[in-house]
Amino acid sequence: MSGSTGLLVNIDVDDLPRAIAFYAEAFGLRPGRRFGDGAIEMLGLPSPLYLLANAAGTLPIPGEPRRRRNYSRHWTPVHLDFVVDDVQAALERALRAGAVLDRPLTAKPFGQIAVLSDPFGNGFCLLEFTGRGYDEIATS
Repeated sequence: MSGSTGLLVNIDVDDLPRAIAFYAEAFGLRPGRRFGDGAIEMLGLPSPLYLLANAAGTLPIPGEPRRRRNYSRHWTPVHLDFVVDDVQAALERALRAGAVLDRPLTAKPFGQIAVLSDPFGNGFCLLEFTGRGYDEIATS
């Protein structure tokens, strides 16, 4: 994409203090800038992660009343993969912080992966690459 200078990751949550605590404990992120009472920047990854406070039941897309914010476990085609050096330790940290395990730690040709969700229903994976990582399964 011409003119791109970075990537910002935004995650809707319904309880900002709880989200700050979860992402700090689970992934070692630290609060950066605050944007009023409704948003905070979390630092410690190559791209900042922004937690955005939005109440359950509110409209994420104006004019589309059938789709309201829901913080129970939900599926979305976009999710985060956290690449870690020690997936077992990262999994234990995430679970202690309040993550929910959707699919247990599984060995794959590229390494190990666990599928989880945060306390707000947002899915994420923990990945520990081994060997050549994704190159183990890549084709030309």
